Formats: sequence, C-alpha cells, structure tokens
Amino acid sequence: MDEQVFFKKLKSLCTSTEVFDFVSSLEVMSDTMASGALQRISEVEVDDSGLKNPEGVLQNEVFRALCFQFEFKSSKLSNSGLLNALQALTKLRIDPQSTLMASLLSEGEERLGKGQLTVKNLCALGESLLELEGPSCATLEQIVNHMQEKDIEKWSPREMVMVYKMLQVTVREGEQYQDLLNRMNSVTLTIVSQLSPKFTSVILNSLVVLHQTRAVPLVTALCKHSVKHIPYFTGDELVNVLEAFLYFGHREQIFTEALETHVPKSIFTMHPQTVSKVMQYCCRKMILSKPIFNAVAEGFISDADRFTTDQIAEYIIPFGTLNYLPPSASSLFRKLETVLHTRFSHFKPHTLLNLLHSCVLIQHYPVNFLPKIFSPYFLQQLQAQPPGLDRIVTSQLTQLFLTVALECPFYEGPKLLRKYQVKAFLTPHSSLDVHLLKRVKTGLLYLLKKRIYFASEVSTPYFYTVDIEIKLDEEGFVLPAAQCEEVHRRIALCVDGQNRFCVNSHNLLGEEAIKQRHLQLLGYEVVQIPFFEIESLQNHRKMAEYLHKKIFPHTYELSC
Repeated sequence: MDEQVFFKKLKSLCTSTEVFDFVSSLEVMSDTMASGALQRISEVEVDDSGLKNPEGVLQNEVFRALCFQFEFKSSKLSNSGLLNALQALTKLRIDPQSTLMASLLSEGEERLGKGQLTVKNLCALGESLLELEGPSCATLEQIVNHMQEKDIEKWSPREMVMVYKMLQVTVREGEQYQDLLNRMNSVTLTIVSQLSPKFTSVILNSLVVLHQTRAVPLVTALCKHSVKHIPYFTGDELVNVLEAFLYFGHREQIFTEALETHVPKSIFTMHPQTVSKVMQYCCRKMILSKPIFNAVAEGFISDADRFTTDQIAEYIIPFGTLNYLPPSASSLFRKLETVLHTRFSHFKPHTLLNLLHSCVLIQHYPVNFLPKIFSPYFLQQLQAQPPGLDRIVTSQLTQLFLTVALECPFYEGPKLLRKYQVKAFLTPHSSLDVHLLKRVKTGLLYLLKKRIYFASEVSTPYFYTVDIEIKLDEEGFVLPAAQCEEVHRRIALCVDGQNRFCVNSHNLLGEEAIKQRHLQLLGYEVVQIPFFEIESLQNHRKMAEYLHKKIFPHTYELSC
C-alpha cells in the first residue's frame, strides 16, 4: 500500500482493535508505516491516567509481532522508523529496562554519536529520553550540542518547543547555551502566531525556568498571543502562562478580560489549583475583577470541602488584600468558618495567620479562632517555621490584636503579649507616594501660611503612621503640630497614591481600608486625599481650594 494512503486510513481509525485489524490485512509495510501504527495506538489508547486497556494492547498478537520486528531488526530500521517507534512505545509505558527498549535506545544513541540524525530525529530521541530517563539523562546535552549546528530558521514549531524543553533540563550555568537561546528567541518571535495553546504554554514556562529576562519582545508577543488560547488551555498550561505573567511582571488588559469571560463559565470544572493561580495572579497584580472574584466565591461555597488547606487560603486571601466582598459574602464566610472548624489543625501556621488576617481586612472577624492564634503554643509554631516571627508576621498579629480591641469589644479571650507586638505596622503595598505628598504639603502651606501647623509621616501610639496630621483646639482653630495641650480634634489626612488602590480602580486595598477605619475608631477625623481627585489640579491655589473644602468644609471660603 502507498504510504500516503496508509497514513490517511490510519488517521481515521479510533481504537487499537481497528488498527490491529488494518495492519494484519496488509501483506507488506515499511518500518515507517509500522512505527506509524504504533503511534496511532498510543494516541487512541493512552490518556492522562495511562494505558486504558493494557491487556488488550500488550497481549495482542499483532502488537507483539511488531515489537519483535523492531527489537531484532533495529540496526536495519530507518531513522524515522526507529525513533517514531521509540516515541510510541515510551507513551505506551513499555518497560524501559526491557530488551526491546534497550535495543531501540542503544541504536538511537549510536546513530546520534555518528551524527546521522536530522533535527526531527534529534527531537524525537530527546522527547523519548526526557520521558524515560528524566532531566538527569546525559545524552540530552549531546542532542542539544548537535542542535546548535543546525539551521534554526528551518525548525518547525514542534522542534523549537522540544529544544526549549531539553534546554530547560540541561542548562546548569547562567550563560550556558545563551547564544543558542538568543537565536531561538529571535526565530520564535517570528512564528508566535503559529503556536498552539500547548506550545505557547511550554515556551513561556521554559523562558521562566531559563531566566530569559532579556527576551522582552518574545515574552510580550507570547503573552498577547496567549489571550486567544485561554478557553483552550488545559489547567496546567494556564498555570504556566500565569506564572510567566507573574515572573516577567507582565500585565495585559485583554488577557484579564479573556479570563473574566472564561473563569465564570468554567469555575465548576476548573481544577482548584488553576483557580488558585488565577487568584494569585489577580492578587499580585492588584487586579480587582468582580466577575472572576464573584465566580470564585461561588466555586468556594460549592466545592471547598475538596480543596487543600493551601488552596482554601489562596481562594480567600485576595478578597481581603483587594478589599472586596462579593454578593455571596455571607455564604462565603459561613462556608469558610465551617471548613476552619473541621480542618483547623491541618493548616500550616503561617497559612492560617495569612488567611485570618485577610478576613479582618474586610470586617469578617474570626473571633472563634483567635484564642488559638494568640496562644503561646501557636506563637511557638509560628516561630519554629520559616519565616518565623519576622516583621510582616508580627505586624499581622498586632493588627489582629488591634482589630479585636477596636471592633470586637465582646471578645474576652487571650490577648497578644506585648513582646509579640510591633511598634509600627509594616505596609509594603501602601508605601507613601512621595511626589503626591509633596504636592499636598505645598497646598497646605499655601492654605495655612505656616509649616508649623501640620506634621507629616507622624507615628502614633496605635501602630499606624499618619500621612499628615492637623490639630485643632475646641473652637476649631489650627494648633501648631508640636503642641500637645488643648488638642480637641485630630485630623488625619490620608494621601492615597495609585499604589494604595487596585489597578485601574478607585477601590482601596484592604490594608489601607483597615488603617483608615481604625484611625476613625481611635478618634481621628479621617480625610482621604485620593490621587484621582488632585491629579488634574494645576497650581497651588487650586490645590489649596481643594484642601480647604476637604478639611474645613463648614468654615469660611478661602480668600488668598
């Protein structure tokens, strides 16, 4: 039979039985056709869990006859026949120690040493070796060395992907094979539009593993290209893409929009680890996507019982970090409390603290669990495991303690000992926008005439730092900032730059929202000065007028 006709017929067969019947009907076939038959069997009989019908395939007489021919005539096979058969038998989980596999591998490596293999052959051998022997296989480096001598511009997308995968496991030093990588990155840039979802994901993952931070044009192109593949990525492939976005610091609005379409439709079929990675991506990039968060909340309510403790935390923490309560918030936190009651002891100490801290940011108070959190035993557990009781951990503990004192007066359990409390909170996301602060201070000087009437970056006895503080006496007159007597009112100006809000949003981050809430409960009059209200004010006078209306709305008009 003509090979072209053979492969067209082979492609139409959907079971191993059909393939065996077809093969046994032929009197003669080439080794390429025989290896093609093995490949088709591996395609229809192998899924994620392995070989579907081991006995029906491995004990079949036709299969055994094919294997016999490949084992004892390996030296007479064509390169394609040899290496395609090796690939197919590897996928069919044939014992790597068997004489059949040993014979094919030995012949393949011998031809590699003689330089007889084409790019396609080299990639087929590399794929089999990766599967059979893993990253420690020394022959992979030999294959990569041969690949360096080939014309990269003639490689197919599949061959390019295979070399990236081999480099992932063979590169041991910083600059090893970097010249090859630079050439591959340049050529890959020209074929991005041809890449399937799987190939896009594999290359992005390789660029992360190989630390290709200088391949910015390729990373950007792949990230944009990945948008159209979002509905078609497997869970693992989407995780790889999201990790690449995080590693390279990339963000695409159209990528977020594609996720917003995909996640709500697929939330009940997505693997929890994939959803966790989506939430991590949103959280790290400060993207408050209500369609995604609302869908994730529904998924949690429905399926949280089958999640790992890490996945539970990864689902919930972004709600607190980005200061968002979904419409189903009451059901969400009821489910969380049930899960915590059932599995409290299964959580790692730091995971548990992060989870409970995120809840108080959005005014959900885990009072039933706080006695355990403040217990000496739990604090010792925190100290014993990395990162121990560092500044971030003690800030979280102190904020939990302060929240209980200010917002849960009915709580009568143990308190946090003073030795575990910080003097001032560490707030990494909400660092002060120095440029914005300078503009506000200039406007205040224009308004109040003297610098002595306000203080900036004021430490309080309550762990928070106030951006700008103004003191008033009983009659409403402004007092010098240094004066401590006869202070009747304290005004806290919160100068909120873009880094205190979710991206492209006027929604304050959780850590800034709780700060402003607590300052109010501590007796401050909190006045928010958000960047989006003052970025268009062109001069000192306009800034002074704005500040006058915000800080002293009921007093006389400003006259300058």
